[in-house]
Amino acid sequence: MIVGIIGGGQLAQMLAMAGQPLGIRCLFLDPAPDACARTTGELLCGDYGDDRLLDELARRATVVTYEFENVPEAGLRRLASRVSVHPHPQALALARDRWHEKRLFADLHIPTPPFVAVDTRADLERALAITGWPAVLKTRTMGYDGKGQRVLRGPADVDGAFAALFGAPLILEGFVAFDREISVVAVRSATGDVRFYPLTENVHRNGVLVQSQARPGDPMTARAEDYVGRLLAHFAYVGVLAVEFFQKGDTLLANEMAPRVHNSGHWTMEGAETSQFENHLRAVLGLPLGATHALAPSGMVNFVGRLPEASAVLAVPGAHLHVYGKVARPGRKLGHATVRAPREPDVQDALARLRVLAEAGGTI
Repeated sequence: MIVGIIGGGQLAQMLAMAGQPLGIRCLFLDPAPDACARTTGELLCGDYGDDRLLDELARRATVVTYEFENVPEAGLRRLASRVSVHPHPQALALARDRWHEKRLFADLHIPTPPFVAVDTRADLERALAITGWPAVLKTRTMGYDGKGQRVLRGPADVDGAFAALFGAPLILEGFVAFDREISVVAVRSATGDVRFYPLTENVHRNGVLVQSQARPGDPMTARAEDYVGRLLAHFAYVGVLAVEFFQKGDTLLANEMAPRVHNSGHWTMEGAETSQFENHLRAVLGLPLGATHALAPSGMVNFVGRLPEASAVLAVPGAHLHVYGKVARPGRKLGHATVRAPREPDVQDALARLRVLAEAGGTI
């Protein structure tokens, strides 16, 4: 079995590694000749819109999936006419545009912060009257890891933010003074079998995820799973889906969804019975899904901009290091460490120690 993957970054790399014990090979399409996934499978190096490479991917792959949202829609349509593509391209088309994504949440009665489409400076003034202050101005597409957005705390911020982002369709969202950020990673098979991983509590810095911790039995689990289940059913979804929420009191507000394996699910590599990567492959290939329960208290810390010494990471009890093989530069995710320990206090201690290593040098 060959799984074609659009994108050759670390998520594709980890998908390929999860597939190897199952006899699954991966074939990647990525424009970067040094794409880190190339070490785990064959790389078709070229533009995502290259018809010749897309046709080769469709001809050779059993099924095609993707590792990020900003996949050209025309290329996916071409693939889908020749080979099965999971998750369905419609899910990707909605997830890549924050306006359509929020509209879908609203249609499915999933609460969100207030949001208004913005195309002109006058639109922004009208939108601010709806969202109130503070608010967040974002590009509707091509935004991730904190990119393409500006916080508006007062009138003095408006002109600069609009000038910085104008030129792309925009959306204004109400700023949420949340109590915590959480996510749910779920997987659905083509036969409708749905499995949820334990709710995950996340910490971001400058829009980039720096830490996740699994929270089995969390009191918000049922509500979060209900909301995610509505999305899975709406799309007749196949594969892994992640949804991020802001929690304010006993309310969950949907922030965004990712129709793919997700950074906040990395703890599942050592912390769950079946990792999110293996279950995504199982789902898209029509194989039975694996169990998703946590094996022990678990978490994950990202290494952004620099990698600590491997010996320092591995000296932390319960830590497992994953290095992506990418060239270092500020703001770039270079690797992560998962941690699994017998007791909750041990995980908290390990995560704190890993965060110290991750933040040394102030590069995050």
